[in-house]
Amino acid sequence: MNESEWSIQQIAKIAGTTSRTLRHYDDIGLLTPSRIGHNGYRYYDQSALVRLQRILLLRELGLGLPQIADILEREAYDVPALESHLAWLRQEQDRLRRQVASVKNTITALRGGERLMAENMFDGFDHTQYKEEVVERWGEKSYADSDRWWRSMSADEKAAWQQRVSDLGRDWIAAAESGIDPESDEAQALAKRHVEWLTGIPGTPAAIPGGDVKGYVIGLGEMYVADPRFGANYATSEGGTAGAEFVRDALTAYAEAQL
Repeated sequence: MNESEWSIQQIAKIAGTTSRTLRHYDDIGLLTPSRIGHNGYRYYDQSALVRLQRILLLRELGLGLPQIADILEREAYDVPALESHLAWLRQEQDRLRRQVASVKNTITALRGGERLMAENMFDGFDHTQYKEEVVERWGEKSYADSDRWWRSMSADEKAAWQQRVSDLGRDWIAAAESGIDPESDEAQALAKRHVEWLTGIPGTPAAIPGGDVKGYVIGLGEMYVADPRFGANYATSEGGTAGAEFVRDALTAYAEAQL
């Protein structure tokens, strides 16, 4: 191996993904190694790294692998495509900056016993940003139902809901970092809370009477690992996808046993 190429294990660690994912990308023709060694190991050069960066960025936009393959085929020249990605990332950076400021203001107000200003609490929390993705996956009605539900809530109700999400994420991370088994009673209690939370959101397959709750929960677990946007909610101090993998395994075990 020369200095201008990296092994599959190195790339998986650097990119925060897994060797299994990279092999899958190779199997479907999305990311082909620059060469395969006599020992069967895959190696990637600079061009492959740029392509992987684009793949991961497009995954963060919520696109599926077939869509990503189409885009990479149409936009073969990397620089203009990366410039478009950069523009989106800057928008996300601004949105996250506003979210951080909003939450910090809320904490300051709560600690000081000040009155919360509802109009200032949700800057950057744009729940409509994933509209197209929700519609594509679950249909217009699902988005309309969830949007109507969110808009019907008062500022206090929205804050309570977001606190519930925050508490659940915190508890998942703590459980993952404790080293317990995903099938342990503690982890399964968290999985039960997670499913109860999902079934309380109108418009999701989990909330539809007669819907495939089991398939939905298992699919979400897989998405938490595959999609960095959601996996970040369960990132442990070790980084990577270990936290999201713990959540996925616990949800899968719960779904198989209880749903």
